[in-house]
Amino acid sequence: MSDVMLDQSTAETVSRRSRRGPRQKGALRQKPWARFQNRLPPVEVLSQDEVESIRLASLKLLSEVGMEMHDAWAREVMQQAGCDVDHGTMRVRFDPSFVEEQLAKAPSTFTIRARNPERNLTLGGNHINIGSVIGPPYCSDLDRGRRNGNTQDVRNFVRLLQSLNTIHYLYGTPFEAMELAPEIRHLQGYINGIELTDKVWGSWMLGRSRAEDAINMACMVFDTDRDGLAAQPALMANINTNSPLVLDAAMTHGARAFAETGQAVVVTPFTLAGAMAPATLAGALVGQNAEAIAAITLLQTVRPGLPCVYGSFTSNVDMRTGAPAFGTPEYAQAVFASGQLARLQGLPWRSSNACASNVEDVQAAYESEMSIWSTVMSHCNLMIHGGGWLEGGLTASFEKLILDAEMLQVMTAALQPIDVSPATLGLEAFKEVGPGGHFFGAADTLQRYENAFYEPMVTDWSNFENWRDRGSLTATQRANGIWKKMLDEYEAPAINPDLLADLKAYAAQREAEIASGIGTD
Repeated sequence: MSDVMLDQSTAETVSRRSRRGPRQKGALRQKPWARFQNRLPPVEVLSQDEVESIRLASLKLLSEVGMEMHDAWAREVMQQAGCDVDHGTMRVRFDPSFVEEQLAKAPSTFTIRARNPERNLTLGGNHINIGSVIGPPYCSDLDRGRRNGNTQDVRNFVRLLQSLNTIHYLYGTPFEAMELAPEIRHLQGYINGIELTDKVWGSWMLGRSRAEDAINMACMVFDTDRDGLAAQPALMANINTNSPLVLDAAMTHGARAFAETGQAVVVTPFTLAGAMAPATLAGALVGQNAEAIAAITLLQTVRPGLPCVYGSFTSNVDMRTGAPAFGTPEYAQAVFASGQLARLQGLPWRSSNACASNVEDVQAAYESEMSIWSTVMSHCNLMIHGGGWLEGGLTASFEKLILDAEMLQVMTAALQPIDVSPATLGLEAFKEVGPGGHFFGAADTLQRYENAFYEPMVTDWSNFENWRDRGSLTATQRANGIWKKMLDEYEAPAINPDLLADLKAYAAQREAEIASGIGTD
């Protein structure tokens, strides 16, 4: 810049912009909400022979060792389908050909409808859908620090999820409202998702009653019955296997309710190499694949064609402490390999934006960037924990949500096709400027000035003096100001007040029933 002589008008334009800082468009310079597809080829770390070896080993594991299924109904279903079942040990062994036959019934692509049809989501193919952190007991921000989650904080976080265009859906609740009894938290969580957003929202799956409440409330939202909901699914929820090789009863009960009504089930083993899986990545992937396809086999046996998602959450542990590690090289490798396994078996799949850092620091940034990069470049269809995850999933951070949104927006912008057309090749601009000139004042530059390049939400590209004069704020401090301004500017999506009143009445009735022991697991 110092070696370029600017004409007077261009120098004044650049100077004015430098003084006022980056252009502001509301609280955030956001890309419009849009469905995202990655049209680049997926990154693959395994050869075809290697990924097939993992698949065949997982089938052998299910045949010879089997899977514990703690729910008697699930074992009966598998026994009637011809599996080898030992009810005493709760062990189910699967014939490989039977597993392959059932997996072939699962759709490779399906759609989940939102309250706002423009926010419907497609899972499968090159589609990538991003959700927020879900489930931590704590939340944090720079002003009040780390604390138990509460209803007010949860509702504010959900408002931010509605406002952020990089977030496509929310699951249950971004973190727990700890002042509410565990048995009724899901009801307020469903109200939050329906009232404060018009995006896809998901269900708790710990037990049947929480899933049933989500189904009943979704029928109210879409003014339909269960058959209508099955014809156009509006819910998806995640179950976890208990690695190694256990599917517990509570998760089975929730998945059963969804299977009976045709709603999408995400099956995610929690395979930490060295702890709940062998210490090798290949061994961990064998366990992950075995557990995921065993549960999906059960669901396809119950309801052929049920929308199912293959879940991946394989990482490693710190072998010195046993603590989970995320955003590691091993995590990225496992994500790439998981994408290959899911595609080989014809299933949509999920992964996560995860980090193990305890604060919003450089460790949180590079671990999350590793997670986002590997997840997006392996064509993950469902990114859970996409925004706000901190402390290995124990905390949902308001500032981290904004910083993640920046990283997600940068990633999606970088993957947009490059416009290579006669108008973009710049020949007229070269003719105007000539050798040795500059392009700040060229007609082509001025014409494209407002939308020439990616505009960051949090990143500050100003020089040291301008940064210092504006308060020397770190990225985390800037994120703090952004989420507050975003809350000030939040606009609730329209909802029929009678519907909202009916939903709240349903939640109040269910709270009373649960307090009396009615309709609980």
